[in-house]
Amino acid sequence: MIQIITAKEDAKFCSSHPRMYLDKKGMAPVLKYEAFANIPWLAHGFSTRLGGVSEGHLASMNLGFGRGDSEENMLENYRRMGKAIGFQMEDTVVSKQTHTTNIRLVTEADRGKGLICERDYDDIDGLMTNVAGIALVTLYADCVPLYFVDCKNRAIALSHSGWKGTVGHMAEVTMKKMKEAFGTQPEDLLTGIGPSICQECYEVTENVIEEFKAAFPQEEWENLFYQTDDIHYQLNLWYANYVQFIRAGLKPEQISLPGICTCCNHTWLFSHRASKGLRGNLGAFLKINEESLK
Repeated sequence: MIQIITAKEDAKFCSSHPRMYLDKKGMAPVLKYEAFANIPWLAHGFSTRLGGVSEGHLASMNLGFGRGDSEENMLENYRRMGKAIGFQMEDTVVSKQTHTTNIRLVTEADRGKGLICERDYDDIDGLMTNVAGIALVTLYADCVPLYFVDCKNRAIALSHSGWKGTVGHMAEVTMKKMKEAFGTQPEDLLTGIGPSICQECYEVTENVIEEFKAAFPQEEWENLFYQTDDIHYQLNLWYANYVQFIRAGLKPEQISLPGICTCCNHTWLFSHRASKGLRGNLGAFLKINEESLK
């Protein structure tokens, strides 16, 4: 039995049944999914702000490139995350996020790109692979991390879904790409919606809501958003991604909803909204373990 615990005693959860727990056994605290923990061939996690060496508004576990951090700090932070989750830095493949719904099929040739060597790709908000030993990495500071684990075909994917990705149906796009590449069917999957901004913290303007009205049927609008004044709304990205999973054929028990808001918990999770842009990046990690396949 895995105990569900909060990352800090004052942590705020935005749902009554969070499905993540904090693993403190490694060099840095890592949030993990209860549903993934007993899959022997899988390594996974989601970072916090804790346990790194970065300073100032990047303190301390910044994993984001282009935030003003030193290369020395970045490499040390990734080394510590590797120790905590179970990967080597040279085995990482890091996305190049620009709020698209583009998914890259990661192969052996990509090993190390984005951290140890230069990326030869751009506009990539999702990564998928069935290659053992490669650690997929996507980065966040309020946007929604989406985890995909195909338990039948031993394939994985990570996707970054901000409001643009969500309106573009990133969850469904990723599942379609996994089906094309690996034969993934809805019944094969376990999925997770990771720490990100909650509806109460996510105020948007009418132009964003108009796009969601066009992308989602009217019967979903009541759960997707509510209006607070003439031009402002509160948008529920968690529900928008959840309903995509359901629409694509997943059952509720296949979807982990930790309910952890980055903005509500900005003292131990990076939040773009809470910090007004002065922040680092959190990382989502997913890897097929080589040793379990022998």
